[in-house]
Amino acid sequence: MRQPANMNKVYSLIQNNIGKKVLIRTNQGRNRFDEEEGVIEEMHPYVFCVKVDNDEGFKTLSFSYTDVLIRDVELVF
Repeated sequence: MRQPANMNKVYSLIQNNIGKKVLIRTNQGRNRFDEEEGVIEEMHPYVFCVKVDNDEGFKTLSFSYTDVLIRDVELVF
């Protein structure tokens, strides 16, 4: 099955920025957002992984491409 053109744009945008810093804003609902800064580490067929360095050490967050497409997750390069 062929993916919509917008999904391909999201996929290629993330692919072009592997290894670069990104600011991630996740929608927590009711006008609440969580912001974290990290580096895009890996891409998989349905998700991509971001490595975040915080006070407790490193952690890896994963997001789906559809989260970016429907704007539950915003990426600022």
